[in-house]
Amino acid sequence: MILEMKVPSPGESITEVEIAEWLVSDGDYVEKDQAIAEVDSDKATLELPAEESGTITLKAEEGDAVAVGEVVCLIDTSAAKPEGDESEAVASKDQQEVKETPKKEAEPKPEKKETYATGVPSPAAAKILDEKGIDAKSVTGTGKDGRITKEDAVNAVPSMGSPTGGSRGETRTKLSMLRRKVAERLVAAKNETAMLTTFNEVDMTPIFDLRSEYKETFKEKHGVSLGFMSFFTKAVVRALELFPAVNSMIDGKEMLSYDFCDISIAVSGPKGLMVPVIRNAEHLTFRGVESEVKRLAIRAREGEITVDEMTGGTFTITNGGVFGSMLSTPIINPPQSAILGMHNIVQRPVAKDGQVVIAPIMYVALSYDHRIIDGKESVGFLVAVKEALENPVELLMDGQVKKALEL
Repeated sequence: MILEMKVPSPGESITEVEIAEWLVSDGDYVEKDQAIAEVDSDKATLELPAEESGTITLKAEEGDAVAVGEVVCLIDTSAAKPEGDESEAVASKDQQEVKETPKKEAEPKPEKKETYATGVPSPAAAKILDEKGIDAKSVTGTGKDGRITKEDAVNAVPSMGSPTGGSRGETRTKLSMLRRKVAERLVAAKNETAMLTTFNEVDMTPIFDLRSEYKETFKEKHGVSLGFMSFFTKAVVRALELFPAVNSMIDGKEMLSYDFCDISIAVSGPKGLMVPVIRNAEHLTFRGVESEVKRLAIRAREGEITVDEMTGGTFTITNGGVFGSMLSTPIINPPQSAILGMHNIVQRPVAKDGQVVIAPIMYVALSYDHRIIDGKESVGFLVAVKEALENPVELLMDGQVKKALEL
């Protein structure tokens, strides 16, 4: 029986996928549920499992865009599974029949001796060429029998392109469907929104102190680290409740606002940028946020994230600081209306109580759609985030640190 394997629907609104990589070859015997291919949609990379056991015939090439429901391979379910022992015996017999033909040793060629006349520079010329970084082979000698003279070396000019003969190759690689879709969405966000960015700085000393005191106990009890993301997520949830317009988006001629906070977390995955969503973050504790961030990050980096886990966020947090970014203007993740950018934490001199002190400072940036969020709301939102991060015990923990951390 010949089974036609069709492309399943990875999620709503997805009409086609791209064959990223075949994990088997044409004619291979595959087992039921064995991963036979990786397919890219515009939201994620998914594995395609074999529906039955049998011999496979591929009907699409790597890089082909195929519609959902289209046949990509055939599986002959009546084919018998090849016996491993027989194939090994045949391979062993073939190896025994191979006769090695002794190779005739090549006769040593007489060594060719170069002289000044064959293009080798004189000692004085060689020194000048070495100082200029010029290969003697690129210089034409004007001396007797082509000899490179001192004057030739003085007049030699380095090549403007690659004076040392370095590689100048180039590689052309087709963008994956996921990367192309990300590019389209980023350009659309720039062109279709009135995007503006406001900045502020945060003194991270209070959070440093809390983590220093409680991180070991927190990790020992809950099995996850007490990172910065839980503080930022809690601070963002508080600010969204104070400024609900930031937790809204435009739908035609209407403004759609949400009474819940689904926070998208930008994660760098093997196939590009992934943005999994922490659902109902307003109900999560510090432990809950850290556990969910860890779970989603691992799934994204291992390529196991699903479309549903990356759909429906109302606000995004991106952390360029893990890569060393000091400051940036993050691009809105449509159809959302705002995104918060975190950056690296650097010891900087700041003024406190009339004195200059050194403190761990992070620059933060809020990009927002000015069509729906006014300057007062955007600045107020970012100030609310700053206030919560600089006074986490009172504003994020209600003055009860151990209870908030569930210690």
